[in-house]
Amino acid sequence: MFKGFLKAAMPAAIFLAVAACGQSDLSKLEDDSASGAGPVAGAATAEQKVKIVGSSTVAPFSRTIAERFGATTAFGTPIVESTGTGGGFKAFCSGVGPDQPSIANASRPIKDSERNLCVAAGVTSITEIPLGYDGIVIANAKEGPEFDLTKQELYLALAKDIPDGKGGFMPNPYKAWNEVAPNLPAEPILVLGPPPTSGTRDAFVELGMELGALEVPELAELKKTDEEAFKNYAHTIRTDGAWVDFGENDTAIAQSLVKSPEAIGVLGFSFLEQNGDRVKGAHLGGIDPTFEMITTGQYGLARVMYFYVKDQNLPLVPGLAEFVVESVSEGAAGEDGYLVEKGLIPLHETELAKAQDIAAALTASTTP
Repeated sequence: MFKGFLKAAMPAAIFLAVAACGQSDLSKLEDDSASGAGPVAGAATAEQKVKIVGSSTVAPFSRTIAERFGATTAFGTPIVESTGTGGGFKAFCSGVGPDQPSIANASRPIKDSERNLCVAAGVTSITEIPLGYDGIVIANAKEGPEFDLTKQELYLALAKDIPDGKGGFMPNPYKAWNEVAPNLPAEPILVLGPPPTSGTRDAFVELGMELGALEVPELAELKKTDEEAFKNYAHTIRTDGAWVDFGENDTAIAQSLVKSPEAIGVLGFSFLEQNGDRVKGAHLGGIDPTFEMITTGQYGLARVMYFYVKDQNLPLVPGLAEFVVESVSEGAAGEDGYLVEKGLIPLHETELAKAQDIAAALTASTTP
């Protein structure tokens, strides 16, 4: 079973690569109202569309739902922008109205600071809905060396400062993987990963590096006496070039790994699946990042995916409530749903039923 936040014996999620659908830029959106005047709260028109921002990992699923929704309903096709989880919450929390994002995709739960940002802008009612689960993988080019990493080795390779063996800390001295552990390849440490605004990075730091740090005796002791200092050392990634922030696009990371066989990348499991002819996943503590290992909880990097609904926009944006219902419907997110065909491992039956109840309640709240 998954540990920590994964309390059900079920799934983790895989997510398809960002591909066919184009990416919209909200800064370039034009007002679709018939009069040409800017939209006003409570005065929605048929041309206004649901606007979605946030996680680059969740975005492909939203795009798939949006395409079907636009093709099979009387509502316009929702606009999906991949901004990263942090950037998505910033846009989502900027205000209320049909011109503002109505949904924020997230590969981690919303933070208190982000809720406070929402409240300050008048966004006072938000609903969290789980969509599925995801595995985070370490990958490299097919022709690259084989990696079998532990979480402790990830921490020692990528932390900005590590114990110096004398009771203090020192800047990370490791330049090659075999300096971290002799069984690792004699290759330079070069990791292409998501930026600080990414929920993938947050999850990697918390599920990988933090748990790896706890396997280092000095840090395990530090956690007992100074939680804040421990997290600082466990979460701070080195800035000397060993880690390269690569934007909010796992597909770009996968493509770059092919061009740089000496590098490894941190990305969502679905992107490994979609690019399996070109890249391969590293073992984590001897476990392969496979569908089976993730769903049984044996693979140690897994997280919940969410989307957040701006409740105040429900009566202002045509199709918003209907889109939310469709997103967690059996036909979309169920065991045989079309999102599964795109790589989603669905929620446990009871968890999905709860998500559907939440969505139905939102629809009921908009009914006169």
